[in-house]
Amino acid sequence: MKVAISTDGDFVSAHFGRCPEFTIVDIKDGQVAEREKVKNPGHEPGYIPSFLHQKGVNYIVCGGMGMRAAGFFNELAIQTIVGISGKVDDVIKALEKGTLKGGESLCKPGAGKGYGVEKTMCDHPHEENDEH
Repeated sequence: MKVAISTDGDFVSAHFGRCPEFTIVDIKDGQVAEREKVKNPGHEPGYIPSFLHQKGVNYIVCGGMGMRAAGFFNELAIQTIVGISGKVDDVIKALEKGTLKGGESLCKPGAGKGYGVEKTMCDHPHEENDEH
């Protein structure tokens, strides 16, 4: 199972498309077999899902994403896990154990519409101490 986690420093980024980078982990037999960080290639409609698909990603973990983005991931058979916050290392531990549970997207509908790449934040709470 290959998972991309939207990453901002040591934490899960609240919005997948605006994160500075992605932490990609390949989990085999309940352990991380490979781990790498890749720079966000840019927030253009459909581009990030294609980019992650080319890297063999099966899941995307983030705080939130819009319906249009979720549709792009769905077309590429990449499952989305939204509503996640906290430290990336804690999320990886939960993935290894098979206990990571998603929730409601932290992004409001239409929060990124019309802003293009210049928008750096979505309209959602920023609480670094949230549990996943």
